[in-house]
Amino acid sequence: MIRTVIATSIIALGAAACATTYQPARTAAAPVQAQDSYYVKGHNAVAARAAERNPTKAKNVILFVGDGMGISTITAARIYTGQTKGLDGESYQLAMEKLPYSAFSKTYTHDAQVADSAPTAVAMTTGVKSYNGSIGVTQAANLKDCATAKTSGTTSLWEMAADAGMATGIISTARITHATPAATYAETVERDWESDKDVSAEGKAAGCVDIASQLIAWQGLHGKGFDVILGGGRTNFLPNTMADPEYPNMKGVRLDGRNLVDEWKAGAPNRTSVIDRAGFQAFDWKGTGQIFGLFEPSHMQYELDRAKDGKGEPSIAEMTTAAITRLSQGDKGYVLMVEGGRVDHGLHAGDAQRALGDAKALDEAVAAAVAATDPKDTLIIVTADHSHTLVMQGYPDRGNPILGLVKEGGAMVKARDGKPYTTLSFANGPGSVCKAQPDGKWLCDRPDLTNVDTTALGFMQQSLVPLGSETHGGEDVAIFAGGPGANLFSGAVEQNEIFHVMARSLGLVK
Repeated sequence: MIRTVIATSIIALGAAACATTYQPARTAAAPVQAQDSYYVKGHNAVAARAAERNPTKAKNVILFVGDGMGISTITAARIYTGQTKGLDGESYQLAMEKLPYSAFSKTYTHDAQVADSAPTAVAMTTGVKSYNGSIGVTQAANLKDCATAKTSGTTSLWEMAADAGMATGIISTARITHATPAATYAETVERDWESDKDVSAEGKAAGCVDIASQLIAWQGLHGKGFDVILGGGRTNFLPNTMADPEYPNMKGVRLDGRNLVDEWKAGAPNRTSVIDRAGFQAFDWKGTGQIFGLFEPSHMQYELDRAKDGKGEPSIAEMTTAAITRLSQGDKGYVLMVEGGRVDHGLHAGDAQRALGDAKALDEAVAAAVAATDPKDTLIIVTADHSHTLVMQGYPDRGNPILGLVKEGGAMVKARDGKPYTTLSFANGPGSVCKAQPDGKWLCDRPDLTNVDTTALGFMQQSLVPLGSETHGGEDVAIFAGGPGANLFSGAVEQNEIFHVMARSLGLVK
């Protein structure tokens, strides 16, 4: 592949100016989902905007996904970040908010008003909308028949990029087999089939393959495979007879006896696997080797707990900077996904502080990416797959701690039940004020927070509807973007149009 750089003369306000744009001579076969109705509609919408706005071409694309990072979470994270720095939180500006273009993303799926992480990630990685619980399949799939994944599959942007000779990478603070990162490489009607232990007997009989195995197989199907894989989820790659290398009392979960990490290393020369901060730091990021980092048996630590990890874990910002360094060693460009997966987990747990800590960490990764790249050749997109039920409420004073009790004029505000309440709460979840009674009835009676430190790590915000895990929210989420092609974002767009902006900007589709 040959990349040409052309100088285009532009006459503006009577003066001649020169703008350099990338015109990649990339070739990629049309994705298998190219006839899907969602794909066609998204392609046409972005093509129409491109004809009007004449965007420049990108050499590289970095997609940041704050899992569950809805508008209220971004606002709370802005205030939280500013306040942790001793600054005015309300007027603080996150790195993602400094990107010059923005839009709303409509997150509904083919079958649901409120989405889960699997099809929303697939919308961004393949350009189609699909079913809750499925990964890498189109609307033609049958969720009750896992074999239809083989006939209703998709080609992800990462597959297209690898086939065109570009470098590719995925980073997640969740398991690397979890829904969002898996959307770059896997096809399954059941997102929970992360290891062979999870696949149903019917699924195995139909020849359906677990997600971890698909990742290893991917490495031989699309060029040399991912250059950088960093995240959690070791147990899904190790046999149930093997002790975890960091936690000897834990074992892998695979029933087939395979050690997929060893298989990956044996698949090609110059491959390195790491499990801790020391291994991460020892890797030659300026070299051409491939790296497979699995830092935890399951998800990586929350950012606010990361320092407690025995062997140490890199931060998401460190992983992002390192990945950009490695992926930049070639001259054909790269595609990188960076997921702040544990924002979502903190919200599900009703733990706003841990969620905001991970949102802050993701924003630091965005800042690191902006510092490490050239806006003339790298398209950076920051968005979320879906929202949550986190709300900000009351009329708290300017500067009131975002995790604190509502105060007006310095005085604590009490609700009609005579008790104070926090600025942040959830519509539903494990912190519900409604509790089951011995007689089977439910009693809703809010605990008194007057003498409770609501800013303490681990405090669970109150909610109304009692659920074991707080749910996603269905409202639109934000898109922030900068670099070549970013001007294709404005207004409210379909979530699957994010794929089309990336693919068109890279020259992988026309």
